[in-house]
Amino acid sequence: MSYDVQYGQKLISGEKAAGLVKSGDRMLYAGFLLEPVFIDGLIAKRVEKKELTDVELLSMCYPGFCMAAAADPKAEHIRYTNAFFSPGDRILHEMGTCSHVPSLFSEIPSYFDFNEPFDILYLRTAPIDANGFFNFGIATTFIRRLIDNSKKVVIETNDTMPYCLGGLGENVHISEVDYVVESDNAQILVTTPAPANDTEKIIADILLKEINDGACLQLGIGGMPNALGALIAKSGLKDLGIHTEMIVDSIVDMYEAGCITNQKKNIYKGKIAYTFGFGTQKLYDFVNMNPACASYPVDLINNPGIISQIDNFISINNAIETDLYGQVSSESKGFKQISGSGGQWDFVHGAYHSKGGKSFICMTSTYDDKEGKTHSRIVPYFTPGTPVTVTRTMTQYVVTEFGIAQLKGKSTWERAEALIDIAHPDFQDELVKKAEEMNIWRPTNKKD
Repeated sequence: MSYDVQYGQKLISGEKAAGLVKSGDRMLYAGFLLEPVFIDGLIAKRVEKKELTDVELLSMCYPGFCMAAAADPKAEHIRYTNAFFSPGDRILHEMGTCSHVPSLFSEIPSYFDFNEPFDILYLRTAPIDANGFFNFGIATTFIRRLIDNSKKVVIETNDTMPYCLGGLGENVHISEVDYVVESDNAQILVTTPAPANDTEKIIADILLKEINDGACLQLGIGGMPNALGALIAKSGLKDLGIHTEMIVDSIVDMYEAGCITNQKKNIYKGKIAYTFGFGTQKLYDFVNMNPACASYPVDLINNPGIISQIDNFISINNAIETDLYGQVSSESKGFKQISGSGGQWDFVHGAYHSKGGKSFICMTSTYDDKEGKTHSRIVPYFTPGTPVTVTRTMTQYVVTEFGIAQLKGKSTWERAEALIDIAHPDFQDELVKKAEEMNIWRPTNKKD
């Protein structure tokens, strides 16, 4: 049977797609830019009419606001859970309509092996191609595993989704799909890179000195990675490689400046390897049909065993706080869930075990709360309820605008003093006092 005939037989309206959900169903949204925004809005209308009860919805990092969950503010009809919070998910969590799924990004595909298949999967893709495939665009992540573990697969196509070439698992064939919906083709989420402040620029300058020609980089999201990318683009560094869970605009800047060749990489040589991305239209245009880029499943990109095989791997990630033992929190402040573990643990572990590799946890030394009060990000201990993202035994380098603290192989007092040295001076005396109260021993013969 031709692809056109199959497509015609499986093509349905958005309303009919939304009507496939039944009370008691376990439902999946694909996550990131593959969230089925068009169908989600139609499911939300059914929720508002109280047509559904006891529905479970699982997703990851909804780019905007999950309308089906928002339509049920008392969570009486839909139980919405999410493995990594977007700003919209964070709001729903504060409202009590979203729960968090603690997870390591690299392991998420395996979680589906422990559960019964989900009743229905909704995902957004690029339109069908000449060979009968729907491309997952800029979010390959773990979509193939979702498809393999769902009883029904419903696609909504969107012609603003870039067609991203990959190395594995970046497409699904029409023969594997149950239904197709042609959406309203609303523009996929375009995000403007966060501008770096002066402090983040200082941190970026410190990190630049740690990168050599031929290094392979993983950059997180935010102002500091953007600042670092801008510095690298002007630095004259050569033969850099990219192996990162998230592709961002700063990588495009470095590539266009001639810094990135990917020729020194041990694995996926010649390719900017990634598993998802968010950014400006410039980024989406860059990845579209670009053979310099390759999208892979997250259990390959974030696999610490694979990362460790890439020589001179440099992992750079942000954090919310670090305590005096060297524990890192990057996902929550007390009981306030902000994001998730994501792939930070994966890259911290993998980079340290890379030949010549380094793992950096970066943060400004202070932040201001809503009332304008300044707080230290280096704290004696975490607020109750704060989860540890990276354990003290794993943390290698912590960076603030005041320098770098290397923690591997150091005692508790050496760690504490190294961290206090890069804390903001206004908080150092109090941190020393707390360290003594906590019985983190400080040698009496060490000079202040």
